Amino acid sequence: MTHAILIIEDERVLAKNIKTYLERHGHAATVVHSGEEGIARLDGAPPDVVVLDFHLPGMDGLEVLSRIRSRNRAIKVIMITGDATVKVAVQAMKLGAFDYLSKPVVLRELRLLVDRALGIGQAGAPAHAGPAAQPGGSELDKLSGESGPMLALKEAIRRLAEAERLVLDNDLPTVLIIGETGAGKECVARAVHFEGARKAQPFIEINCASIPPQMLEAELFGHERGAFTDARERKYGLIEAADGGTLFLDEIGELELPMQAKLLKVLEEKKLRRLGGLQEHRIDFRVIAATNQDLQQRVREGRFRSDLYYRLKMVQFEVPPLRDRGDDVLLLARSFLALHGTRYRKPGLFFTPCAQRALRAWHWPGNVRELRNMLEQIALMARGEAIAAEHLPLPPPAVRASAPAAPAALPGQEMNLEGMERQYLLAALGQARWNVTRAAKSLGLSRDAMRYRIEKYSIKGDS
Repeated sequence: MTHAILIIEDERVLAKNIKTYLERHGHAATVVHSGEEGIARLDGAPPDVVVLDFHLPGMDGLEVLSRIRSRNRAIKVIMITGDATVKVAVQAMKLGAFDYLSKPVVLRELRLLVDRALGIGQAGAPAHAGPAAQPGGSELDKLSGESGPMLALKEAIRRLAEAERLVLDNDLPTVLIIGETGAGKECVARAVHFEGARKAQPFIEINCASIPPQMLEAELFGHERGAFTDARERKYGLIEAADGGTLFLDEIGELELPMQAKLLKVLEEKKLRRLGGLQEHRIDFRVIAATNQDLQQRVREGRFRSDLYYRLKMVQFEVPPLRDRGDDVLLLARSFLALHGTRYRKPGLFFTPCAQRALRAWHWPGNVRELRNMLEQIALMARGEAIAAEHLPLPPPAVRASAPAAPAALPGQEMNLEGMERQYLLAALGQARWNVTRAAKSLGLSRDAMRYRIEKYSIKGDS
């Protein structure tokens, strides 16, 4: 049975990680970022458990707790906060909180509290398969693909997991995952963690490119109260949240040099000092990093520290681009089509042979992400069960180069500028399936300029 969990937390990265962790253990989690939003959610289907932060914009957590209890006393509320004072804990328990958890949040402890609030594991109550149970199979199983490169990648992950189980201490090697955008680096990172020795511990992820550099240090290292103007309370960083587990640093190549030096120091010493703090704290965490950039080139350019690069690539995995994975394209395409067909209540969607050939012929510059998003669009717009080549938003096979090829002059034919321009126009129109706007864009022309040339050279659809 799936239970509904409402997470009211204004720290977006923490909220996302709590949601991901609870969903991985079979719960249906929803996130809102203010108390007012949380109260509004009670008007629909009420959640079974609310995970509630104390410090929120607008009404604080105690007020939200009071309103939840006045509306529906059956909802269990777990309060979390960075202000670990006895006074707040006593107030929360008096108002009817099920339990109280201090930051940094240990996700495993939070899940145990959630399960206890739901009565899971008690006599007569629903039970899960255990802490290692993972809905939908293991993360390694989710790396779909039977091509040579994918089988080799999965075998390498298995070998790493086996070696980690035999290691004498708990100091696991850092892992660097490289690959093009959309190839599935995050899925590989999850497989490394959940197949490894720390699979029961937190998996904390952060995209280094999504947070402004001036905020990233506080996000990773946390800060003490008064460390800077808006630091009204102590905040624990994501590194501390990953204590005992894994910190996944996506887009590691975007880190600026000063932050690279601080990260290297923490990796080497396994100690950190919060912003504005005097005391160092020992942290036991493992780092997995990913990038779509050439870090060796960035090292040569002086934009990435060589010592951090070599520290990160103790183990390196390369995720193959989709164009190098052969029939995996069709395997993934069928899987995504079935998934989105179910979502949009269109069961039975299938590819015709010509559509399958078109899928195999395309070079997929956006990799798996491009394929998945395209198939969601197809499932959404499909009117019948058969998906043919003309339903795929791909250029026709004859003109799949990134730009129209330069037409060669025929034997005995002079190189005529106007003739060549006409051929370029025809090639661009064919590539865009005679969509004038797209053809103009591919040639760097305005739509009006494109129409002028079409009229100038008397170009028609049957030219």
